[in-house]
Amino acid sequence: MRQIRFENVTKSFDGEEIVSGLSLEIPAGKFFALLGPSGCGKTTILRLIAGLEFVDSGRIFLGDKDITHQPIYKRRVNTVFQQYALFPHLSVFENVAYGLRIRREKEIIIRDNVFDVLKMVHLLGFENKNIKSLSGGQKQRVALARAIISQPEVLLLDEPLAALDQRLKEKLLIELIELQDVLKTTFVYVTHDQAEALTVADKMAIMNSDGRIEQIGTPKQIYEFPVSRFVANFVGNTNIISGKLLEKDGQPMVEVKGLGNVYVFIQSQKNWMILGCNLFVSVRPEKIFISKKEISGFSNHLQGRVENIIYYGRSTQYTVMLKNGKKIIVFEQNEEHFPQEVIDYDDIVNLYFQKENVVLLQE
Repeated sequence: MRQIRFENVTKSFDGEEIVSGLSLEIPAGKFFALLGPSGCGKTTILRLIAGLEFVDSGRIFLGDKDITHQPIYKRRVNTVFQQYALFPHLSVFENVAYGLRIRREKEIIIRDNVFDVLKMVHLLGFENKNIKSLSGGQKQRVALARAIISQPEVLLLDEPLAALDQRLKEKLLIELIELQDVLKTTFVYVTHDQAEALTVADKMAIMNSDGRIEQIGTPKQIYEFPVSRFVANFVGNTNIISGKLLEKDGQPMVEVKGLGNVYVFIQSQKNWMILGCNLFVSVRPEKIFISKKEISGFSNHLQGRVENIIYYGRSTQYTVMLKNGKKIIVFEQNEEHFPQEVIDYDDIVNLYFQKENVVLLQE
């Protein structure tokens, strides 16, 4: 297991810079996700690791080995593509065995290895099936089996589940996590789907539309403590409110025009956090408690009118219009064992949240 390291890598196509001065470390033996909007350069980064593209400047290392100009066949790196890239005229067995046959392995080794990986991807019994007869999920499992049979040091996954329905996608995400846990191979997973990245990743990098990395961290770190408005908005749903940083009786707060003060907890002081500066606060919808009753014990209290309600089964989403015209989204879990307050359209409701759940973001 070896880490992947980018040092000031730049890559352009037709004069347009897609990757600009990228420096990044992908830890060895971890499930690493690259998350960002379409066209931000995620797939280009994968292709640079694989050797399908070469850098204009900068260097790429696999462990201590410089692979910047190394040809694809010398890299122990395999890729699983969104469109599977399987051989339709070959059986499942022969698709998976293809790489070993190229290496001229003995037949008994090929057979044993193929059956081992088919077991890992839950396809034992499918070895003689024609590729054309398989479902999308089964084809993706074949593609995975073919990629891991040669025991690569790095497995690259380029939006591998994008073509699948939601239920199958959720099932395969769990299988991918289990597979990486068994193999201990470095997985690099590219996606624009935030839920996928949060589900699979040990660590993740968020790329903005300009192809630059905004934040690197664990899913929890990125979701709970986004460093920018882009990250806060892109990873999960959030409420963004603008205001001015003030202090009252030693308590930091943000003065919001037309609403009053929102008390905040400053966990780590940034150099831009000076009294009187304009900034934004982010509050996740599930961190807000909604009620028609007056309740004590919360740092912050806003009031508004229910404008929209969406029932999701496990949760309900409320859109609340505040008196300054700002809309706030609230998620409420639907608990079976606790009778919930009935909240309807046009109800005047109170929104409560703690200062510890308010994240400050630079303007």
